[in-house]
Amino acid sequence: QPHSRPRHPGVSTMLPLLLLLLPAAHGIAQLDYRPALTKDPPLEGIKTASTFVVDQPRCIFQDYGNAVIWLVVALDQATSTFNNTWGPGTPETAFQSFPNPVRAYMTLNTTLGSYPCPKPKGDITVLRVGSETSCARDETRPTCNGPLPGPGPYQVKFLALEGSVPVAETRWSLPIMLRQAKSPSSIATADSGHSAGMIAITTILSILFAILLAGLVATLFSWGSDSCGSSSTFSKPESVTVRRYNTHHVYDQPAARL
Repeated sequence: QPHSRPRHPGVSTMLPLLLLLLPAAHGIAQLDYRPALTKDPPLEGIKTASTFVVDQPRCIFQDYGNAVIWLVVALDQATSTFNNTWGPGTPETAFQSFPNPVRAYMTLNTTLGSYPCPKPKGDITVLRVGSETSCARDETRPTCNGPLPGPGPYQVKFLALEGSVPVAETRWSLPIMLRQAKSPSSIATADSGHSAGMIAITTILSILFAILLAGLVATLFSWGSDSCGSSSTFSKPESVTVRRYNTHHVYDQPAARL
């Protein structure tokens, strides 16, 4: 056909790739839910230097009973480049390579049965991200929920997979910053006034304690002296001699003396 236009060389190779990506792009349901740090009930240590606590996605994935729900943890700047088709436990999502070169990893997988709706009374409905230390360096457990390596910020989302196919996902959370330990120099600079005050209070208390201790020792010594003086005024009572009288014998006087 002399009038047909020649195809671009790359069209034949791009078309199969586009056909493969099309179901993935349109088959993932976007759920109107944003993970967040837990607030109810209030817990201690919602954020630490290597962990944070988020609410479980209750009543969010009810239409996906056969799916496995994963938590995706990403660096704040890596959310736009995360690929939902990357499978959990692959080199692209292994915790042991986070945060470099892996920028987002998948962990805390569970079925919908772990997130019942409505919530039974007394159920724990939170997830602590970063709580596993035993598998942090174990490359045979690439989906480890290991301690977070830095202060962040991080963002998380929940992703539902049926087999290896992503079927639904939530929105990304807002950026989450972890607690940071203060350096000794910053602590000294920021709290120098408090340190001087504490030293002054400690010194005063030490002086008062020494005065109190000296007074107590003097009082005990005085009581000891009084006890010794009063004991010296007592004299040993003289023994009482009782004369013995024999009333059972009568001595006869000689007749001549009468």
